[in-house]
Amino acid sequence: MMITTHSPVTVRPVSPADYDDVARITRDSYLAAGHFDDAEHPYMIRIQQVADRAAAAPVWAAERDGKVVGSVTLAVAGDPYADIARGDELEFRMLVVDPAVQRGGIGRALVQAIIAHARTLNGINGISLTTGQNWHSAHALYESTGFVRVPERDWLVPETEIKLLVYRLDL
Repeated sequence: MMITTHSPVTVRPVSPADYDDVARITRDSYLAAGHFDDAEHPYMIRIQQVADRAAAAPVWAAERDGKVVGSVTLAVAGDPYADIARGDELEFRMLVVDPAVQRGGIGRALVQAIIAHARTLNGINGISLTTGQNWHSAHALYESTGFVRVPERDWLVPETEIKLLVYRLDL
């Protein structure tokens, strides 16, 4: 019998050396999940501009065995990358894991690091996030880490019929 174990995941702020990896992982994750048809969609182009994102918001990388395998962007109300954060919430966005290593605990490690970080922030009493309506594996991850649906905060992507779901974790 063979038992497979995963090496630990380190979650840390991105560095400029990580930008290309984070852009690739973001692109590949969104495309593999079927969120967009191609990488040339205006939103896809925007989220692949990791240097710009990191200049405006905290962006973290998940690293395993010296390789970047995931990332996430954090925001509080009023930040350029905040979509739904209320005054007492930390919001996270664009949580992605390299499709080649998904289902290996990387997304969970990112969420747990976010929760631990949020608990250290003054005035933050909850964590919020937006997710796609059909992103069932993401829903399962968020629910298994204590997040609950807040359907009254769901919203439509401007100028589309795409409904996004909101989850929140009270701290």
